[in-house]
Amino acid sequence: MSSLRFALAQFDFAVGAVSANAARMRALMADAQADGAQLIAFPELSLCGYPPEDLLLRPSFLKACDDELAALAVDSKDIVACVGHPHAQGEVFNALSVLRGGRIDATYHKQALPNYKVFDEQRYFRPGQTPLVVEIADVRVGMLICEDIWQAEPAAQAAQAGAELLLVINASPFDTGQAAKREALLSLRARETGIALIYVNCVGGQDDLLFDGSSLLVEMDGTVVARAPAFVDALLFADYDSVLRRFTADWPKVEDASIEATIYAGLVRGVRDYIGKNGFPGVLLGLSGGIDSALTLAIAVDALGAERVTAIMLPSRFTSELSNREAIVQCQTLGVACEMMSIEESFDAFRVTLAPLFSDHAEDITEENLQARCRGVLLMALSNKFGKMVLTTGNKSEMAVGYATLYGDMCGGYAPLKDVYKTLVWQLARWRNTQGEVIPTIVIERPPSAELRDDQTDQDSLPPYVELDAILERFIEGEQSQAEIVAAGFDAQTVRRIARIVLASEYKRRQSAPGPKITTRAFGRERRYPISSGWR
Repeated sequence: MSSLRFALAQFDFAVGAVSANAARMRALMADAQADGAQLIAFPELSLCGYPPEDLLLRPSFLKACDDELAALAVDSKDIVACVGHPHAQGEVFNALSVLRGGRIDATYHKQALPNYKVFDEQRYFRPGQTPLVVEIADVRVGMLICEDIWQAEPAAQAAQAGAELLLVINASPFDTGQAAKREALLSLRARETGIALIYVNCVGGQDDLLFDGSSLLVEMDGTVVARAPAFVDALLFADYDSVLRRFTADWPKVEDASIEATIYAGLVRGVRDYIGKNGFPGVLLGLSGGIDSALTLAIAVDALGAERVTAIMLPSRFTSELSNREAIVQCQTLGVACEMMSIEESFDAFRVTLAPLFSDHAEDITEENLQARCRGVLLMALSNKFGKMVLTTGNKSEMAVGYATLYGDMCGGYAPLKDVYKTLVWQLARWRNTQGEVIPTIVIERPPSAELRDDQTDQDSLPPYVELDAILERFIEGEQSQAEIVAAGFDAQTVRRIARIVLASEYKRRQSAPGPKITTRAFGRERRYPISSGWR
């Protein structure tokens, strides 16, 4: 036999849903077998979902994984299945087991354990030491797990052990630069070893992580011959000719490979999976007539359907007629239920209550924040009463510099734009309108404003967003010093001010809702700065 037919299960395997994941695997094994596949490969830790975090410290969780793996092996009589799972042998390993003939035939332990950026695997796992090469349909297949392929040694070991083909199972999170890095790395490994690569990645949203799938086939000369679409569940079939040492695959085509299309698909997937996995019947959000809430509404509708989304307009005396009008227009366009609740009475009540203590003080940002907090109270009350989760609508630029109100516009359970800079918000809104105009053009083009006082714009308090975002990207993603940013041509006083307020706003970000990571340095698990710090 010169050809190995295989299937890659680019699917979402939810964290902690061990029985449900095993059931999905069982069904996919049957589908793959029906299509003639001799091998099916599942992503890294697919049996328990990735990352399981401190669930791995619970013996009952590890036992459940062992039990489901054993049961799954029984159904592997007519197909070979490569399954990612935790493997407890006194110590715990990140493992890949080869199931065939109704049993667990072999197990490989991941050797390279990442402990940087969002990864914390050395907290839970011990590294493996030896390669695994198994023969499947007369092809010697070397097994690797995710980070193993980013280091030269595990692939070299598999090659020395006689591998003719490398299978890499992955749980590789998305960011805007990751696809290009993966392809370059896999191409390098193929050329170094002279061995073709199968790369299968999981897909879906898990709290603040996005997994894009984007599975790949790479031939021995480093040529990428097949790319799976991002953020799409798919059972991907291909054939490997062991004589010609080439792949044949007819995978779904990527219709729009632009960065805007990919990011937008990721944000939609993040909202859909967060709401679905946490059992919420739908979402509600405060719709202000501004670009951030308008884009969040479009994402929510694309993720969940209009019937599961409610928009709440919360105008004050400072809300413009344009804001109210265009918010209503967008709801009508999208078919979303829209409710209007003035915050004037609530705002007045707070002012009356506080008047005895505020009598000797002029109005300032306190009164502006009171308006945001009135809105937060009302949105959370609606959430409590009707069970829908509040989406908060702030973007990364605002969160970076603290241009947000704790217990006000920061209220909510999930923040779709948390890792999206303001300049990218505009890009995504314009891209979404190319697919059908759902965001009023005037909302995209108007100057951004919190509308918490008369004639207010964001640029009263902040530099223009093009300048602000450029500084923030250098300071946050690039970890550049203030001197380096100034040397790049930015105004020294502006840079000092932005750096100061980014560092001073850490306490706010610690209390913010999770949101999908799309950049190379997201707030949260990827960027862990101390709140109390003298470093400036």
